[in-house]
Parts: sequence; C-alpha cells; structure tokens
Amino acid sequence: MIELKRIQRDDLIRLYDIEYSSKTPKWKEYDAPYFDDFEFKTYDEFILSSEIEFFLGERVKGIYFNDILVGIVSKYWENEKTRWLEIGIVIFDENFWSKGIGSKALSLWIDEIFNTEENLEHIGLTTWSGNIGMMKCSLKIGMTLEGKIRKVRYHNNIFYDSMKYGILKEEWRKQIEN
Repeated sequence: MIELKRIQRDDLIRLYDIEYSSKTPKWKEYDAPYFDDFEFKTYDEFILSSEIEFFLGERVKGIYFNDILVGIVSKYWENEKTRWLEIGIVIFDENFWSKGIGSKALSLWIDEIFNTEENLEHIGLTTWSGNIGMMKCSLKIGMTLEGKIRKVRYHNNIFYDSMKYGILKEEWRKQIEN
C-alpha cells in the first residue's frame, strides 16, 4: 500500500539512510544533477541542517510503501500571487524504482493538492530530458507536456532539455471520473 504522510521526527533516521546512502547516491543522477548541489552529510550534520525544516514542513510528504519511507513528494509556489504551483518527487531508495510507486504517489499528491488548495487550476512539474522515468511517469498520470526548453541543462558534457508538464483541475477531475 502506498500512502503520503507528514514526515515525523521518528522517520529522520530512515530518511537519512535513504537520502545519504552514499556520497554519490543513485537518485541524484536523475534529480537535477546539473545543479551539482548534493553535499554528503553525516547524520549529526543532517539533523542540524536547514533540510530538517523542509522535510518536516507542510510542503513535503513522505512516500510510504507498506509503512516504509521510500521517498518524498513536495510542492512549491513558482508564483503564489498568480497561483502557479509546481510539484516534485524523489524516490530515494532505488530498490523501489520502476514499481509504480512514483506514479501512484504523484496521483495521490495531485488529488490532495487540488482538494485542499483554493483557487488552483493548474499543477506543474518540471524535469529534464535525462530523466526518462519521470517523463514517462508524468504522461502516465495524465499530465501534458506543456513545454520543452531545449538544451538548457548541461551535464557530463551533454546538453539536455528542460521538460515542463502540467495538468488542469478540470482535466484531473475528468480523468478521476473515468
């Protein structure tokens, strides 16, 4: 069973174990590696970092598969005044990749957001053309490829495209009804 739940302090050891499983974790190869912003931390450094506020905050939920924390979903305002919201997902534990967990978690997240955010007509998700799994997942859950900004993500001497997906509330509702 897949559930989205607020991350609790008791979950932080598991979160640390899956996020910082190595100094070069596999998940970071797909999660915007062109920013080169991953910094390995010890558990003590992790607990004292500003990341903790993010993970325990309202913009993030843990993805639990059979009560095991495997990743997170998040949301952020691209522009709150214009009601432009973006979402993200990371399945840190690669043992849980390619099992449909990401698509189910994103579907639950989109549904929750459309049911709780007032005056929200669109949810967006941005990835890059090097993350084939995320592009497939976005389409699988009914999102539309709304934009492709060509060759703006440079990684390992290769240019990739920034890929922008989105779904309207009316499209989501219609999809749920069917």
